Amino acid sequence: MSRENHIARTFLELADTLVEDFDVIDFLQQMTVRCRELLDVTDAAVFLAHPGPDLHSPAPCDAGPALQRTLDAACGQGPATEAHRTARVVDTRSTAEAAARWPEFTSRLQQAGYTLATGLPMRLRRDNIGSLLLLRTGDQPLNADDLALAQALADAATIGLLQARTIDQQHTINGQLHNALQNRIVIEQAKGILAARRDISLTQAFDSLRRHARNHQTLLSEVAHDVIDNGFTPAIVRPRINSADSE
Repeated sequence: MSRENHIARTFLELADTLVEDFDVIDFLQQMTVRCRELLDVTDAAVFLAHPGPDLHSPAPCDAGPALQRTLDAACGQGPATEAHRTARVVDTRSTAEAAARWPEFTSRLQQAGYTLATGLPMRLRRDNIGSLLLLRTGDQPLNADDLALAQALADAATIGLLQARTIDQQHTINGQLHNALQNRIVIEQAKGILAARRDISLTQAFDSLRRHARNHQTLLSEVAHDVIDNGFTPAIVRPRINSADSE
């Protein structure tokens, strides 16, 4: 397969997140593998942000103990952290430069056998979801073409993750709406049963169901199910009679 075809297929993979069984860990793992295949890098890792400023790396590329220690340090300092914080590419030109800026990270980097690291932001407009860390063992920084491709891959992965998040949120909302509709049907059935059983109005029946649910700190739908399935009858709320009517 030519490099151009490989790149095209990679972008298709990164766009393929609109599926119900989307696996974010597999997606990120594949992203790091493609970075290693397409770019002049030794290893790669994706860092995602927790709610707040902290980063974590759920999917490094084949992380051994030395690489894992490097990634642990990178969560607190280094180009990945700065790329996420500034939403800019952070590219070290030498080990000495990196050591002056991030001593702990650079120490772990060298212990793991790497020489240079590059951080690229994963952001789309106001959504800044993390960063991509690229690690190298050579003496030269990434060339301009590889750097541009790396940022394009990071951008594509960001869009894919945000699409998946939107779909997941929509599924949650749709599920809540479906449950609300089903619960309303159950409550209407329980109102009718209770009204017929006690010869009261539908309004009285609903008030009785709601009063019982509140007094016993349970869901209205659960009380309704109890009325339908188990013949339960809550205490009836009688209509209030105002003083003018009683005179």
